[in-house]
Amino acid sequence: MNTILWLKAFHVIFMVAWFAGIFYLPRLFVNHAESDNKDVIEQLKGMEKRLLYFITPFAFLTLAFGLALIHFYGKEWFVAAKWLHIKLTLVIGLFIYHGYCFVLLKKFREDRNTRSGRFYRLFNEIPVIALFIIIILAYVKPM
Repeated sequence: MNTILWLKAFHVIFMVAWFAGIFYLPRLFVNHAESDNKDVIEQLKGMEKRLLYFITPFAFLTLAFGLALIHFYGKEWFVAAKWLHIKLTLVIGLFIYHGYCFVLLKKFREDRNTRSGRFYRLFNEIPVIALFIIIILAYVKPM
């Protein structure tokens, strides 16, 4: 059994699950910000909460398996892998993004959202761009 391949597989599995949710959640926020229908708004509140709480463990499992990979490869590799330092910076940014989604969720839950659907459409692009860069860094290793 090749441990590193299993670590990589689980890292990618949980990353895909996390990103599926983090791509969809802002779309729910768009619908919520643009809706005037109280029944729809209440349904969206439930969907947003369930989705965010569902994907949060995937974020931490992605991180855990990523850190396990770093540990498995060792300190020398980590120091030399400059691409990984950029990737980790982006991952930290994604965790901040994810945390900010909890702030937004609370604002929506309390009917205190002041942002437009356009804001949430743009907000939705952040993880997309981060994912493109992360994939290129991880597979191409340009540095």
